[in-house]
Amino acid sequence: MLSFRPLATALLALAIVGAPAVASAQKFSDEQRSQIESIIKEYLVSHPEVLEEASEELGKRQAAAQAEKHQQAIKDNADIIYNSSRGVTVGNKNGDVTMVEFFDYNCGYCKRAMTDMMELIKGDPNLKVVLKEFPVLGPPSVEAAQVAIAVRMQDPTGKKYLDFHQKLLGGRGQADKARALAAAKDAGLDPAKIEKDMNSPEVRATIEESFKLAESMGMNGTPSYVIGKQVVVGAVGLDTLRQKINTARCGKDKC
Repeated sequence: MLSFRPLATALLALAIVGAPAVASAQKFSDEQRSQIESIIKEYLVSHPEVLEEASEELGKRQAAAQAEKHQQAIKDNADIIYNSSRGVTVGNKNGDVTMVEFFDYNCGYCKRAMTDMMELIKGDPNLKVVLKEFPVLGPPSVEAAQVAIAVRMQDPTGKKYLDFHQKLLGGRGQADKARALAAAKDAGLDPAKIEKDMNSPEVRATIEESFKLAESMGMNGTPSYVIGKQVVVGAVGLDTLRQKINTARCGKDKC
């Protein structure tokens, strides 16, 4: 009887390395198909490490595809990402590397990320940071973002905004309109003007711009970053952010 073991092994190898599915073009009888399936099952049971290798390879390919997608999205939207007047710039406005952060005032991880950001600014005089409101956690977050954008409109220098940002994001309890207005007042801003401005077309356009950018780069949570040609999702920590900044600056983890 004709043996199908070599063919089955070849089909398995093709599947593992992601080659075109040659088998789809073949015509097998039910008996032949059953033998092939049995051989493949026997092989995988005897060599389960193959599944781990295949999973690792799949993960690498998916990561590479995602990175390529991110790079294209950054290239397509670079001017808005890095230079939009609707972001708030802190740190060195003429820095050689820009870190863009998308955040939500009710994101617990963003509180930790704020500490990382301040440490990076303190230790890296050539770092430019752009903050973008990305209120994904419900109506209170949208209210806080509306107030924050009105703060930015009132304070073009960004100095009072950064004070406000730290007070609101670093405070306890849920951030909403009332807490945001209180933080703005503490930072020396005019609450009455903020209330007038927070429902303006500029505020709506700012939030819409952030959501559109985030969607184009596959961001669905906070904090998320754009650093050089990389999209970084999550509160990855100070050391990882430094590595990403160095990669953008000199192509290595350490410059």
